[in-house]
Amino acid sequence: MHELILGGQKSGKSRCAEARAAAWLQAAPAHEAVLIATALAGDGEMASRIQRHRQERAARVPGLATVEEPQALAEAVRRLSAPGRLLVVDCLTLWLTQQAMPLQGVPADEAALAAQRAALCGALAAAPGPVVLVSNEIGLGVAPMSADARRFIDALGLLHQAVAAACMRVTLMVAGCPVRVKGPAA
Repeated sequence: MHELILGGQKSGKSRCAEARAAAWLQAAPAHEAVLIATALAGDGEMASRIQRHRQERAARVPGLATVEEPQALAEAVRRLSAPGRLLVVDCLTLWLTQQAMPLQGVPADEAALAAQRAALCGALAAAPGPVVLVSNEIGLGVAPMSADARRFIDALGLLHQAVAAACMRVTLMVAGCPVRVKGPAA
């Protein structure tokens, strides 16, 4: 069963996804779990943050392998998904940032973003194992002044809608508490 876990900064969404992976690994000896990390270290603070997350995640969920894929997410889901293997994608927000506002290169246009979104949803539909996707819910506030920021918020909202439609369960994390939005309780 696929699940989208949404929430604000430090809402507990990654911890919730890690808990899903830990439960999956404990459910059967043959189960595997792989985290697809989408972050890129654009500066020293982000590099430190990524390293800290790696260490903390390894301590919390020792059996969770990590694959770093900041760009070709749909291809990674297709390649890594297998029966008996849970994938955790952390996170869609950073993946979309690499597409819409890259540190280097040209931002993807609306058609390219739509194609990436469709490719990801196609990979989810074809995935033979469960996938848990993490993303930031940033569209609850006031519309920002910048056209680029508004474009990004719109693109992330469209991505969330498409991925939520491809998932059986959607969970919103609020202050560390999971709120069921769609599907059966975990």
